Amino acid sequence: MIRAFRALVARDLTLAARVGGSGALSLVFFLMIVALVPFALGPDLNLLSRIGPAILWLAAVLATLIGLDRLFQADEEDGSLDLMTGAPVPLELVVLAKVAAHWLTTGLPLALASPLFGLLVALDGTAMAATALTLLVGTPALTFVGAVGAALTASIRRGGLILAVLVLPLMIPTLIFGVSAAQSALSGTVPFATPLTILAALSLIAAVVGTLAAAAALRWSE
Repeated sequence: MIRAFRALVARDLTLAARVGGSGALSLVFFLMIVALVPFALGPDLNLLSRIGPAILWLAAVLATLIGLDRLFQADEEDGSLDLMTGAPVPLELVVLAKVAAHWLTTGLPLALASPLFGLLVALDGTAMAATALTLLVGTPALTFVGAVGAALTASIRRGGLILAVLVLPLMIPTLIFGVSAAQSALSGTVPFATPLTILAALSLIAAVVGTLAAAAALRWSE
């Protein structure tokens, strides 16, 4: 099972590297949102620093959607998904491997790049570190939630808009606790560990429920 999991992750990472993947597009989209918001709000650095974590988190949520519609659709189109479904490996393991590869090429780069992009919204060092940590902990939840929508729309051509409508409401709890955790590191009214722990719990729950739900959706679509 472990060898199969590693092989599936390596396969998707290789494919992402060859065709460019969605990681670069997500980073560009992330940068565009973070760069445009200061122009809309004006040169008020105090305002930008207060809402900076929320801007980064909102940009991360929207950037995560980039390429999610192709998570299973590409394999559905070329027949690879049928081979994976018929393989002796559990379909849940296949889903887990593909979601892990997608997070490594999309969610992880967003979290690592957030301190640099935090300069655009006037965040100090503490705020940058806290926001980056919350994104590192919370983006897996966004990816696993998105995987359920990707599995439901795998057989629908150009299902990106439907996918966004399906999964965005389910991403709101992660967004709320991610912003709350980042803000608590700045204000100190709530211990930083409290919302961060809840955010980690959301990622763990999403990993379990999202994997099972996405596998069930793929079986249902056959």
